Amino acid sequence: MVHARRLRSLAYAFITLAASLAVTSASLAQNKQPIRIGMSMALTGGVAVAGKQCLLGLEIWRDDVNAKGGLMGRPVELVYYDDQSNPGNVPQIYTKLMDVDKVDLLIGPYATNMVAPAIPVVMQHHQMTIGLFANAANSNFHYDRYFSMLPTGPNPKKAFSYGMLEIAKSLKPQPQTVALIGADAEFAQNAIEGARESIKELGFKIIYDQSYPPSTTDFLSVMRAVQAANADIVYAAAYPPDTVGIVSAAAEIGLKPKMFGGALIGLLSTPIKMKLGPLANDLVISEAFPISYRFKGTDDVMAKYHARAAAAGADPLGYAYVPLSYAGGQILGDAVNATKSLDHGKLADYIRSHEFDTVGGPIKFGKDGEWTETRMAFTQFQNITGNDLEQFKEPKKNVLLWPTKFKSGDLIYPYPGAKK
Repeated sequence: MVHARRLRSLAYAFITLAASLAVTSASLAQNKQPIRIGMSMALTGGVAVAGKQCLLGLEIWRDDVNAKGGLMGRPVELVYYDDQSNPGNVPQIYTKLMDVDKVDLLIGPYATNMVAPAIPVVMQHHQMTIGLFANAANSNFHYDRYFSMLPTGPNPKKAFSYGMLEIAKSLKPQPQTVALIGADAEFAQNAIEGARESIKELGFKIIYDQSYPPSTTDFLSVMRAVQAANADIVYAAAYPPDTVGIVSAAAEIGLKPKMFGGALIGLLSTPIKMKLGPLANDLVISEAFPISYRFKGTDDVMAKYHARAAAAGADPLGYAYVPLSYAGGQILGDAVNATKSLDHGKLADYIRSHEFDTVGGPIKFGKDGEWTETRMAFTQFQNITGNDLEQFKEPKKNVLLWPTKFKSGDLIYPYPGAKK
């Protein structure tokens, strides 16, 4: 009888131990499940030339993190869908990521026009995201779990124009009048609104201020109206397809202001630079990360990008978007490792209260998730002689004019100077 009881006790102990080991094994297996980071990305459509760079930058970050053991000992996985450069597709994608895919974290999307409709959906779910290259997308929502991967600083709308107009202010004789033109869409209108503020602050006079429909493909009539205004400065805000149309039409009609440029986003992409070639000469444009910027780790990331760009169908240079996209991943990863948490509130608190050392330079966030200091740059294309790739690898062909502490050359002025 006693022997039987002992056998039953041993059997019970064994079953209990086995069950405990099974639970522990299941827990360990669960902890090794990937940390899934969801996003939409513009992989087709009008801004895909930039979206592909952003995605590859994040994939390189993912691979670097996983090579070091992942985050909290778990591998990182990216879950993404093509939003086709269409703002209307974004809310449903982020809803799917959170409700169906149940991703652990969010990043993106790319571009103001896509980030703006993503924020309300993310807010409803009380989650956090780091928007990529979105201009003042959170200025109406003031969501405290949103952060911007764009170096516009505390005055994001003005950042796409202020440097250009400050350069103009220093010229002698000083230009006086400005013509403004931009697409009737989120990004362009934010940039134009900021330009109006900069113009008022610096004492210029607006004599032309018009928008055009985002569906516009023929810009000859648009630019003839600008030409008729005869402004000293022409400031344009446009996404990639519009950039080609605006610059080409300006050349065709012989537009000759004293200064021409603005937030011409297309000229951040190498295929468009090559397409326009000498037509890009003397344009002054805003850039988030000009080719001459270098910070800790920048060269290593760009070497990996250049080795993979062709196979990914991405821009052959990539400086405009890759370092800051990678840096967005770095910030998210640093917050996860520091807090040892995937809790969105804890992560947002950490990101808001710390400075980050990234391949895109030092970054600290302030109001509305914008950077506390601007690092937007204004550059000018100079002495472009053809449509080949090699010359666009040369910083001397894309001269950094502002901020003055990073200045690499002098402004060619007036605008048609290199074409005489």
